[in-house]
Amino acid sequence: MSLDPRLHRLRTASARRRLGIVAAVAAPIVIAAGVLAARIGGPAAAIVVVAIALACCGVGAWRAWQGIDAVWLARRLDAAAPQMDDSAALLFRDAAALSQLQRLQRTRVQARLAEIDADLRPGWPWSLVFAAFVIAAALLIAAALWQPHARNIVEAERANVKDNAASTALTRMRIGIAPPAYTQLPPRAETALDAKAPEGSRLLWDLRFDPQPAAAALVFHDGSRVALTRDGEDWSGARVLAASTLYRIAVDGAPPPADDRLHRLDAIADRAPEVRVLEPGKTLTLLDAQQKNWNLAFEASDDYGIASAELQITLAQGSGENVRFKEQTLALQGEPAAAKQQRFRHTLDLAALGIAQGDDVIVRLAVSDNREPQANTTRSASFILRWPAEASTDSSGLEGIVQKTLPAYFRSQRQIIIDSEALLAERAKLDEKKFLDRSDAIGADQKILRLRYGQFLGEESETHAHDDHDAHAPAAAEAAAAFGKEGDLVAEYGHTHDIAEAATLLDPETRATLKSALAEMWQAELHLRQGDPAQALPYEYRALEFVKRVQQSTRIYLARVGLELPVPDETRRLSGERKDVADRSGTLAAASDGDSAIARLWKTLAANEAPDWDAAEAWLRTHAASAPDALGVFAAIDRARRDPACAPCRVALRDQLWPLLPAPSAGVLPRAAPETADRVYLDALQTAEPGASR
Repeated sequence: MSLDPRLHRLRTASARRRLGIVAAVAAPIVIAAGVLAARIGGPAAAIVVVAIALACCGVGAWRAWQGIDAVWLARRLDAAAPQMDDSAALLFRDAAALSQLQRLQRTRVQARLAEIDADLRPGWPWSLVFAAFVIAAALLIAAALWQPHARNIVEAERANVKDNAASTALTRMRIGIAPPAYTQLPPRAETALDAKAPEGSRLLWDLRFDPQPAAAALVFHDGSRVALTRDGEDWSGARVLAASTLYRIAVDGAPPPADDRLHRLDAIADRAPEVRVLEPGKTLTLLDAQQKNWNLAFEASDDYGIASAELQITLAQGSGENVRFKEQTLALQGEPAAAKQQRFRHTLDLAALGIAQGDDVIVRLAVSDNREPQANTTRSASFILRWPAEASTDSSGLEGIVQKTLPAYFRSQRQIIIDSEALLAERAKLDEKKFLDRSDAIGADQKILRLRYGQFLGEESETHAHDDHDAHAPAAAEAAAAFGKEGDLVAEYGHTHDIAEAATLLDPETRATLKSALAEMWQAELHLRQGDPAQALPYEYRALEFVKRVQQSTRIYLARVGLELPVPDETRRLSGERKDVADRSGTLAAASDGDSAIARLWKTLAANEAPDWDAAEAWLRTHAASAPDALGVFAAIDRARRDPACAPCRVALRDQLWPLLPAPSAGVLPRAAPETADRVYLDALQTAEPGASR
């Protein structure tokens, strides 16, 4: 549908006014933001900020233009001209789609449109324009007050001075890096004097000076030097990067280099391989009597590559002090995969290994990488396959004050499981009442077992004193008496009270396992008393598993470590000679008073005094291994030492020295002064006559 020319002019005028408002609000802010960005970050930052701002303004202008549509014009016409009878919307609709009455009204409104002289353009939002100019003014003030970092100013001034003065410039700088062959990394080159490379890389410098010096060398912070050899216009030198270091370029027969600061070379250490055990899933596995093999799976990764892997197998036989160890080592081949990540699988033939009941098989994987000349080796945790020994039918008794194994009667938990499964199998033959009675009876047996179980955790009385099933009380008492004498010994001599943590007959690990078993028995008893043995079975099985775990934990494997005692001097026996014999009583180490070279340097920097640079550097070389960033501190000391007038350099050095300062020693607090009433009493004691009653 073609739009009436007058309506088209009204729409165009309104849209242009909208665009003018957007421009008036955005222009001062965009300009001020660009000035501030240029002041802070330079021309590049200004270009980025202005581009982003213009993009945002473009989006706003497009939305403003699209907002002037037929609906907006119709509303503005109805509001500005009452003659339109609120029917201006009919001018923007197709006449063929209108009803007879609507077409008649449209004709009347269109005739009146020629007589209307209305300005539909939106008014200027002067408050918004004023706010935009205020924001722009604030940004310009911030740009005017912005001062670059003082260190940058000082460095720029120093650079200008050096540019004006005679100095040797580096017109070419290139460091070739040849990583060790075992890393399989390609050679590369850096066009800066700072570089990072793998440990053991060979570095080759290729430099060119203007003007040409008579001699040049690389001087490292540890005092070593690498003389550069000249070949035409180029100077070259080489060094193996054994550790991270700092260096600078020194020239003879020419002005000092324009860039005389220390440059940093970081040696990237070869990390040790990482080992992850895939199978078995836990460190202790109990051997099933039918099990013939033990499947093992490991995964290893390294930053450069894995060279070898070996499986260390130890067979522990016997018990107590008669444990014997048999060790062997098997080389494993990784599955086809990337050189940096491999998987290793092995199946142990238990029969060929010679395992018998009561034995342990301990395995762990040792993986070595291809580092030269000495490989990094990582060993996994030890994983144990245990064939439980036959449980003794006799009571273990009390050994000292710690009970480490469970009494034999705890094995009756298996009988409760057998009774529950038998009841479920006969459920179809029993009526509901008889089924509930038998389930309740098994629950009573579970309760008796739980009570006996709780005695070893210090529970001398049942928490729920009133049992809802009194019919089984005689049977319960009779069953309790039939459990044996060991529980009676605990009740009589254990003195464990009602607190589980106070029980002294169990070690902490055993006590924690017994608590878990007790919780499972509670749940099993609950479901049995409710006549649901099927729901009770999982809890019964878990309770049995906890009980078996404690019974079978009779051996702990530790890797054997040789005992190396000093050889005694037999010639000094019974001689009374005490030369070179240390004082066994020991002495208290004196607290550090913070008078180290680093602490003195930190204090003198704050006081603007002349520091003892040599002492600080000597201390730092001695303690470089314990410093968080020794090279960074060396570089900061060098900057502050070479330019004593650089205040920001001294501030930066103090910041880096802070983590190295010793912790202050603990002081003795003064005695608190007595209050007024106490002071009066003490004064009265001092002035009292001798012999007077106090």
